[in-house]
Amino acid sequence: MTTLALNKEQLDKMKTQPGFVAALDQSGGSTPKALAAYGIKEGAWSNEDEMFAIVHQMRTRVITSPSFNGKRILGAILFENTMDRDIKGQPSAEYLWNVKRVVPFLKVDKGLAEEKNGVRLMKPMRELSALLDKAKANRIFGTKMRSFIVQANPVGIKGIVDQQFELAEQILGAGLVPIVEPEVDIHCPEKAKAEELLNAAIFEKLSKLPSDQLVLLKLTLPERDDFYFDCVRHPNVVRVLALSGGYTREESNERLCRNPGVVASFSRALLDGLRAEQSDAEFDAQLNAAIQSIFEASTVKRGSRKKTRNVQLRATV
Repeated sequence: MTTLALNKEQLDKMKTQPGFVAALDQSGGSTPKALAAYGIKEGAWSNEDEMFAIVHQMRTRVITSPSFNGKRILGAILFENTMDRDIKGQPSAEYLWNVKRVVPFLKVDKGLAEEKNGVRLMKPMRELSALLDKAKANRIFGTKMRSFIVQANPVGIKGIVDQQFELAEQILGAGLVPIVEPEVDIHCPEKAKAEELLNAAIFEKLSKLPSDQLVLLKLTLPERDDFYFDCVRHPNVVRVLALSGGYTREESNERLCRNPGVVASFSRALLDGLRAEQSDAEFDAQLNAAIQSIFEASTVKRGSRKKTRNVQLRATV
């Protein structure tokens, strides 16, 4: 099964509709931080199962909000535990698409290895094949996997990209669309140099992909505006997504609007300001304002008031 044999409606939405991707995939060690930002401190749960139940309540509140829908949001990235749960009586991924018209993705990496050669590769994913089968059974469209670049080290960055695309090949072979995410640390002392090395390594891999194999790229907002021009227009790239990486929402949006064709895939920058104690009206107003600001930064680029769609920026696959 090739990428082009997948759900055409979902693929067309990801390729052509204006909007952005919501990253709702905090997992494991990052979950307590996400809950703390939401106003729920450690001690509110006594074990991991209770913690994940609470974070699912938070994500359910976000996803079921009237502001969260397919008009401005293209897709949402889920943690496996979220995929395994229901939202209003439907499996989470099915609810996203059936009710909200938001394309579901699944985080498949198992965290980061220790730093070596200035990078942190992904830990081994020995159960990836079984997880991909499970994802397909849950009507997941694509996957996401994150690795981390700390230094502008050519050997390390090549290793990051080799690992990402080796796993992407397996994911494509399973009939899913991978989001390749080699994040560059925003505090990297030579961030622009690291981005140059990364861009060259990614483009080399893209040039070797068969025409029916499609990927998304999720990259740190670059130091040089419109730096990922060639990736945005590459026929094997569905979308180039931008991660916030620790930038505030305001700075993320400011950087994003200077990068035509790149759309957001924010996590903390999307959820910042949401609190458990807010009324539903307050919660929805806060979320709506965040979604609108990120949508505008994804679609209205500096120097132009026209909404920019990837399909207008590169040849159709």
